[in-house]
Amino acid sequence: MARVEPPLPEEQPRTSPRRVFNHPLILLLCVVSAVVIIVLIQSFADSSIADLLIDKSRSTYPFTVQNVMWIVFAVGFGEIIVRFRDAVAERAQLSMRYLPEDERTMLQGPDLREIYVWAREAGLAGGEGQNRFLPRLIQRVVLQFQTSGSIDQANSLLNSSLDLYLHEIDLRYSMIRYTVWVIPTLGFIGTVIGISLALAFAAASDVQDPTMLAELTKRLAVAFNTTLMALVMSAFLVLLQHVVQSREEGALNSAGQYCLDNLINRLYEED
Repeated sequence: MARVEPPLPEEQPRTSPRRVFNHPLILLLCVVSAVVIIVLIQSFADSSIADLLIDKSRSTYPFTVQNVMWIVFAVGFGEIIVRFRDAVAERAQLSMRYLPEDERTMLQGPDLREIYVWAREAGLAGGEGQNRFLPRLIQRVVLQFQTSGSIDQANSLLNSSLDLYLHEIDLRYSMIRYTVWVIPTLGFIGTVIGISLALAFAAASDVQDPTMLAELTKRLAVAFNTTLMALVMSAFLVLLQHVVQSREEGALNSAGQYCLDNLINRLYEED
């Protein structure tokens, strides 16, 4: 029976470096980028485009519904960037060589202790590395097997942990789902406000004024632009959410398969 050998120094699992851009900083940068975009639209865009995107002609500018929508969109986009970064980091864990990957190695007590230490050190180093799924799965399964000595119980714990981590991934997208909901809501609010102001303008205008109808139509068009912008922003965020979430769930699935192939199937129950 072959035992797993400790990796050579150059083959030791490398821990992930500490993140330079943490979660709050990424959100802040996205919000600042949204403000810059608003300023650029205000300064260089045609008046009709500026009215569509930021409602520049409104008397309350820059306090408009469109500008609020841009800020909320930036927050949602920042959350997606964070989730994409974590999905890439989870996928990178598979190349850390926590477990033997040859076709002959079986794992016993001393080997499992070494593997547990490697996974624990990799999880504790690098700040956010402790939240990665693969080291946590390895530690849980190894600890369960060393405690019970049962492969069935270790496999059952692996399956239960995968279910819990899948739910954990879903919870991480709660803020993104909220932004996807609140952007269309803001759009509808902006449309209602715009229609109300347009009707108030019509009530205060002279019906004999030949320009009144054109001005009323323009104001109503601007009012409906908020809903149009909101639906476009929301649709874009939903697309990115589904793409990134599928990558993160795929990384978890790969981590589970990696543990099943290289840990569960290599365990040896001693008599």
